[in-house]
Amino acid sequence: EKIKPLKDVDENKDRALLIFVKEPKDLFLEEKMKELEELAKTARVSVVGKVVQKRTSPDPRYVIGKGKLVEVMILAMRNRANLLIFDRELTPSQVRALTELTDLRVIDRTQLILDIFAQRASSREGKIQVEIAQLRYALPRLRAKDDAFSRLTGGIGGRGPGETKLEIDRRRIKDRIAKLEKELDKISQERELRRKRRKKLNFKVVSLIGYTNAGKTTLLNTLAKTEYLAEDKLFATLDPVTKLIKTKRGKVFLLTDTVGFIRDLPEDLKKAFKATLEELYSADILLHIVDISHPDFESHINAVDQILEEMDLVKVPKILVFNKIDLLESKENFSPQWLKNLVLKYNAIPISAKTGINLDLLMEAIENWLTILEKQELEVFPVFCEKEDLPKAPQEHKFF
Repeated sequence: EKIKPLKDVDENKDRALLIFVKEPKDLFLEEKMKELEELAKTARVSVVGKVVQKRTSPDPRYVIGKGKLVEVMILAMRNRANLLIFDRELTPSQVRALTELTDLRVIDRTQLILDIFAQRASSREGKIQVEIAQLRYALPRLRAKDDAFSRLTGGIGGRGPGETKLEIDRRRIKDRIAKLEKELDKISQERELRRKRRKKLNFKVVSLIGYTNAGKTTLLNTLAKTEYLAEDKLFATLDPVTKLIKTKRGKVFLLTDTVGFIRDLPEDLKKAFKATLEELYSADILLHIVDISHPDFESHINAVDQILEEMDLVKVPKILVFNKIDLLESKENFSPQWLKNLVLKYNAIPISAKTGINLDLLMEAIENWLTILEKQELEVFPVFCEKEDLPKAPQEHKFF
């Protein structure tokens, strides 16, 4: 069964203006603007302009001031824009007010992400998760389009007027969510059985995690010598992929790719993709992949760490990997010493999944952890490593 995108984004036809509110606390507006543009590009939307308004807080009705909104309407006419995308979650009343005043389609960042997920979900599990997220998002946004008593239905012999059409729609959505969640639970149980079978084979599981578009799938392709989709787009991977990897020293482990994280991920999506992220609970080692060429890479690290904390995965051994170092040389004001200092500060391994730089050191770090985990299993009681006893990232890096 094919799950359709939300239709908030009309492929190949939409021309959008991106709308931002800069509040005093916003320190990374430039990066947020780039990220929303990347999300729009991933959804196949043509970005024809960006509008920023400095405010102490968003306008409760229109998000931006009414005068600024008139400027937006003029800009939309000049650039033939038919869509406004706001970089924050909008309330149903804000969407209505904006749509009525501008006569343009209005969506927010959450709807844009939902649409991308709908376009990219390929497995049954992925499609179910997307549909649940869509329905949860839609539920509080339903509204009666007609007069209060014009769409009433009552059963034969019913005492009152029965349910309004709006109530019926809400009930149907809740019933559909319940049905899909049962199906998702069944898939989760099947996943758990597969994980138990893998454990019986005694293969350790190494899971790739990281901010979206950090290069996780490219790394999996390189290490496993496979050709899965690895696009320079956000959320290129929604469904987990697992491959068997053998190291030079003969150690064998399972490498799993997962959906990329993103800042302020909508709560509905977090809940919906719980089944996919459950793969991380079977991980023996986490490979945290970071796009070190991104100007806002530190907030990406923090966003991923926050989700790991929410999932209670902070105690799982983790190797921090700085990917895409091949892109650093072309950056203005770059110095190799800056990278060396960062590598030491974070105890990270700098690599390029694309060119293969330092992949041998990454494999060495994985082997070191696998050796420690094997030793723990041989002990009657688990070995709890002190911080200073944990494997250090290899220091003899090639930077280019």
